[in-house]
Amino acid sequence: MTTTAVPPTAAAAPALAAPERGRLLRAVLSTVHLAAFLAVCVAQGLPTDRLSLLLWVLTGLACRCAGRGWRRAGRLLADWVPLGAVLLLYDASRGIADTLGAPVHVAEPAAADAAVFGAVPTVWLQAHLTAPPWLQVLVTLVYSSHFVVTPLVLAVLWMRDRARWGRYARLVVALSLAGLATYVLYPAAPPWLAARHDVVGEMHRTSGDGWAVLGLPRAQALLHAGQGQVNPVAAVPSLHTAFAVLLCLFALRLVRRRWQQVALVGYALAMPLVLVWSGEHYVVDTVLGALYAAGVGWAVPRLEEVARTVQRRLPGGGASVTPTTFRG
Repeated sequence: MTTTAVPPTAAAAPALAAPERGRLLRAVLSTVHLAAFLAVCVAQGLPTDRLSLLLWVLTGLACRCAGRGWRRAGRLLADWVPLGAVLLLYDASRGIADTLGAPVHVAEPAAADAAVFGAVPTVWLQAHLTAPPWLQVLVTLVYSSHFVVTPLVLAVLWMRDRARWGRYARLVVALSLAGLATYVLYPAAPPWLAARHDVVGEMHRTSGDGWAVLGLPRAQALLHAGQGQVNPVAAVPSLHTAFAVLLCLFALRLVRRRWQQVALVGYALAMPLVLVWSGEHYVVDTVLGALYAAGVGWAVPRLEEVARTVQRRLPGGGASVTPTTFRG
């Protein structure tokens, strides 16, 4: 009786087909997801509400997890659902921070800027420099990027380096909580609101004007509607600036190409300039935002090291008992 040997390549073919099918599935799903996101951006502008952004990120990551088993999907949910819940809770708390009875500081931030510069920079810029259409678009895109960049960076880090994702997620949460605490203790009016109370000279809130230049008035309306739903006196510190600076400080150590380093620094510098020009913040707000980012970036790793040291000294401290969520 003779047996026919099966060629190794023929036996291996089915095993090789499964990974190829998985890659094809992920490519198709990711392409469809990206096309849908771009279509929404073209029709309505960049999404700015936290829930929508989290859903876009989670569905995008789910596309990248397709065909990689249930364990990968479970890790996605275990990592992102708690993080999303914390950030959504932060948003809800921020919305009620101005209802707790603390006096709103309207004149002090304006006086601080005037004492340093001799005039309120927002008022001076809008009075002396007329933004051409291309600059209005740039201002709006930089301002709106705040809502997209942090979730996008977190998504990329989660796919490429879960340990770094955990470190950055903890920094994001810590910075959000630090900002929230300050909003509760020191509610302050931004320039556009101070102008309505005649505390500063005439100026306008122009952060969304670029959408109209791009022919996207619905995007402008959605941005204004979203701005109207959040705490209007959450101006100190500027978290727009804080998160741009936090990204710069975190990512500068990771990138190697000079253009990437220049882009990070440029973004961190462009954000406060845009915020001041568009009437969203005073210069003092943006400086405090940068200091908050630097402070969180310095303090959180040291607090984590202290926690690890204490944990090692506890009985049975050789094995970590910290949950994997936010750990990486």
